[in-house]
Formats: sequence, C-alpha cells, structure tokens
Amino acid sequence: MEQMIEMITSATMTLLMGLIAGVFLSFSDFVMKGLGAAKPAAGMEGMQYINRKVYGSLFLVLLMGAAIASLAVASYAYFGMAGSGTTWLIAGAASYFIGVFMVTLLANVPMNKRLDLMAPDTEEGRVYWHHYLSVWTGWNHIRTLFSAVSSVCFLVGCIMRASGGL
Repeated sequence: MEQMIEMITSATMTLLMGLIAGVFLSFSDFVMKGLGAAKPAAGMEGMQYINRKVYGSLFLVLLMGAAIASLAVASYAYFGMAGSGTTWLIAGAASYFIGVFMVTLLANVPMNKRLDLMAPDTEEGRVYWHHYLSVWTGWNHIRTLFSAVSSVCFLVGCIMRASGGL
C-alpha cells in the first residue's frame, strides 16, 4: 500500500510540474511576445490585469501547493524512503522549490508588484515596461526550465521506484 501511495504521489507531481511548466512556457513563448508587440501602454496594462487575476486563480493554488508538496516529498524521500528513485524525487522537489518557487518569490513577484504601481501612459511606465519585458521573461525562462526538469526528475523517480531500479 505504501509503495502505491508513493507511486501515485510521484506520478501526480510529474503531472503537476508539467502543467506548471506549460503555463510558464506559454508566457515565455508567446504571451510576453504578444504583450511586447502591443503599444507599450496597452501591453503594460494587459500584464497588470493578468498579474491581478492570477491571485484568484487555480494556477496560484497549484503553484503554491506544489511548493508545499515538494517540501513534503523531499522530506519523506530523504527520511522515509530507501532504494531506487529516491535521489530523483529529492532532485525534483529541490528543482521546483529553488528554481520555480523561490525565483517566483524573489524575482517575478517583486517585478509584478512594481509594475502594478506604474501608470501605463507615463514615461516612467514605458521605461520600466521595456525593462520588465526582458528581465521578467528571462526569469520566466528559468522557471519554465526548472519546472520541466522537476517533472522529468519526478517521472524518472517514479519509474525507478516502480521497477525497483534500472
């Protein structure tokens, strides 16, 4: 029974990390490019609305829940598991927590808060918007990469646990 719960948890984390990577990829691939192609005031205002809406979204619940779940999985894997796949599960959790959650808290969110205080139709707003587009998107690329890496780590850990080692 315990192994089944571990498998379900690992598979769920794989899926969750993949979903989060997909959202971040969408922003890096075309959302930010689309907002950047608009007139600066329009793009900036659009991003302000997106950032305000994320606070009541399912995505935020998944993002925060995945951070908590990652810590729980890493702790359980380190203290309560032995054998194959354990290192991969810890790596997946660490990858998400550091490369996604901490980057979000320390880089993207502060930039979002600063953007929210700017008036889109001012010179200050336009200058910050151009800075925001490149720097925020760069950090978002990192979140995309680390959430995808985390998904792969959880998948490998799950497969290794299921097969008893490769």
